[in-house]
Amino acid sequence: MDKEELLTKLKEIVAPYTHDKDALATISPSTDFIKDLKINSANLVDVILDVEEEFDIEIDNLEMARMLNVGETVTIIEDKLKALDRK
Repeated sequence: MDKEELLTKLKEIVAPYTHDKDALATISPSTDFIKDLKINSANLVDVILDVEEEFDIEIDNLEMARMLNVGETVTIIEDKLKALDRK
């Protein structure tokens, strides 16, 4: 799965929690979940749980703390998927 596919999937995952639909339409790697998309911290946990379920991965607390923007989240998902491929 390439970055564009991951970005599209991530956009679908965050859509129900996004309070700024205009920002969602222009989502990019620099998009901040809290500042740009207006996702509150409780819903950010829901996003992370949905990401884990969608990609069948586990995200630890350190990774969760890094998942504040789209680019970092895509990188974490990519790394997790690559690690799964190696097993």
